[in-house]
Amino acid sequence: MSGLRAAPGAVGPLVRRIRDLLGSTDRVLVGVVGSPGAGKSTLTDALGAALEADGVSCAVVGMDGFHLAQAELDRLGRAERKGAIDTFDGDGYLALLRRLRAQRPGDEVIYAPRYVRGTLEQPIGSHVPVAADVRVVLTEGNYLLADTPPWDRVREVLDETWFLHTDPAARRERLLARHLANGKSMERALAFTDGSDARNAELIEAAAAAADLVVDWA
Repeated sequence: MSGLRAAPGAVGPLVRRIRDLLGSTDRVLVGVVGSPGAGKSTLTDALGAALEADGVSCAVVGMDGFHLAQAELDRLGRAERKGAIDTFDGDGYLALLRRLRAQRPGDEVIYAPRYVRGTLEQPIGSHVPVAADVRVVLTEGNYLLADTPPWDRVREVLDETWFLHTDPAARRERLLARHLANGKSMERALAFTDGSDARNAELIEAAAAAADLVVDWA
């Protein structure tokens, strides 16, 4: 495991690292893992835009697209733990990554789901098209380094997995603001932020040593 520190918004070193990984390979899959509110989506979106601007085709696929639907969470009694590792379809996520790994130029487009925040707060299937000629697939989520099945098989599909480190206080502030922006009351937002989200963060951060790179994106 190595470390890399970048100024806010500076993704140049990460673009260069991905270019090195590409070499003569048709496609590179990189996973970005971090605790809730760490800034995974912000980083992968910025990195994807930088790669495209640099002439490297890229798609961003989020693990959150495999959140169980709210109705299923209610049925299972897990709604108040939404975001915990057992509130995702891990097998479905792994299957998608394997399809993306096996996709070759000339193959059909693969469609990935996307989680839509805000008023919907639900996953939507077939939302993200990944064409066969896309060179880089970035995927981000909480449990890419977890050691329980099926998550323990995610790393073997990826070329590298990066752990996104951030200041705990800043991360908590962003996470609380997200819950409030998504319509939760302050009481419920705090219950998630300091309850299940905090427990999830402990699980995620305990696996950081397994990452290929630790990114301190300030």
